[in-house]
Amino acid sequence: NIIRNIEDNFKILFIETMARLSTLFVALVAAIATLSNVMAFVPVNTRSVPASSTELAVNIKIQVGEGEPIESALRRFKREVNKSGHLMDLRHKRYFENSQDRKKRKIVQARNRKRLERMQKRRMQQQRS
Repeated sequence: NIIRNIEDNFKILFIETMARLSTLFVALVAAIATLSNVMAFVPVNTRSVPASSTELAVNIKIQVGEGEPIESALRRFKREVNKSGHLMDLRHKRYFENSQDRKKRKIVQARNRKRLERMQKRRMQQQRS
């Protein structure tokens, strides 16, 4: 399970790196085309959204401190990835989900979120008194 989480984190980093490289490549081709004054292939509409339905535009960064163990940096990275919700989106996009199933899932998620908020509110009130 830990290895799968690490593999998933590195997959996300790989996707992010590939997106940056493709952006740099497009910029390089555009710069060469403008400098050479020769008609070259320059994409008219470069999209910032991912090409595939399972790809996500991930922009998660953490600062690794001087002498910080890799385990703690990886733990912080995993926490940020979980907070961003990208992995949940990927999990839901793994299989086709029709609109009715999506509505049902969203209703259940909202119900659980409200329940958690009520529980946290009660705990805060109990701590104050």
